Amino acid sequence: MKTKTGQEAQTRPSRCPDNSAFKQQKLPAWKPQLSIASVLSIFFIIGAACLALGICLILSTNSVREVQINYSDTCSDCSKLRENSSNWNKECYCSADFMLMEDMLGDVFMYYGLQNFYQNHRRYVISRSDAQLLGRDVNVQNSYCTPFTAYQNGTPMAPCGAIANSIFNDTIDLFYNVNSSVIQVPLLKTGNSWWTDKNVKFRNPVAHNLSSAFAGTARPPYWQKPVYMLDEEDERNNGYINDDLVIWMRVSAFSTFRNLYRRVSHTRRFADGLPAGNYTFRISYNFPVSKFKGKKYVILSTVVWSGGSNPFLGIAYTVCGTAATLTGFVITAIHLKLRKKKTYFQR
Repeated sequence: MKTKTGQEAQTRPSRCPDNSAFKQQKLPAWKPQLSIASVLSIFFIIGAACLALGICLILSTNSVREVQINYSDTCSDCSKLRENSSNWNKECYCSADFMLMEDMLGDVFMYYGLQNFYQNHRRYVISRSDAQLLGRDVNVQNSYCTPFTAYQNGTPMAPCGAIANSIFNDTIDLFYNVNSSVIQVPLLKTGNSWWTDKNVKFRNPVAHNLSSAFAGTARPPYWQKPVYMLDEEDERNNGYINDDLVIWMRVSAFSTFRNLYRRVSHTRRFADGLPAGNYTFRISYNFPVSKFKGKKYVILSTVVWSGGSNPFLGIAYTVCGTAATLTGFVITAIHLKLRKKKTYFQR
């Protein structure tokens, strides 16, 4: 019996791990022996580094030139007109004047800002068809675009979904007033979106031309023109790869946000940026915000090596550096106090 049992044990596969350093947990390891000198050095080095970086970021952010104009109240007449959805085909223009006291040199970016506009609701975030935005022939009725999928006659919307339907569609132009003359500031419509969005996540359907590519589809209810006519001046900026559409489809996590709208072209009088003087924003008002008590802004801003005007990162580094430095001083004080007590008892 003993012999039979031994033979069975030999033929049965072993459940023991291999006799290797990794599986037997015999790999060499480093276990640091922390001393008061090493601990204090770590806290003070981290504190000094964070403080230095935080101060540099704050100084860099303070050097950003920015102008922000709230045109929600300035364009109140247009806002009342847009509250009635039957007036969607009526144009309404308004203007906002401002003065630049100093030159805005370098790259100047124009943003539109929205306040109290929530894009982080789950049903809003998923209300899109990524397959459709890649130019594929899909049945949007089976997507998450409901209720913005198709019209009652069965014509599908292109693009479908609540995100695309609510696109920011104000048209903003900038004019420079000098010597009793008005000069339109040249603005760039393309090159404003992320490269990965423009070239990977969005594609137009393959066809001879865009109008035939989107044949059999209709614009979303709140749009004024079909998707293949978003930019009538540049055929390469039309359809699903339109920069304004691509930027809008990347939703914001907060109710107050800004999106890049245009860049100032460095040509003629504006080769170095925007010179000081009087300016006017001329706005074609199409995006109503009064129903949800929102606000609309247009922002002109320069950038520095750390980005635009956002002091949060600099403040965060400064707070962390201050906390680490103070912790180091507290540990030093505790250590000195305990060392004095130990010396006293030894005597």
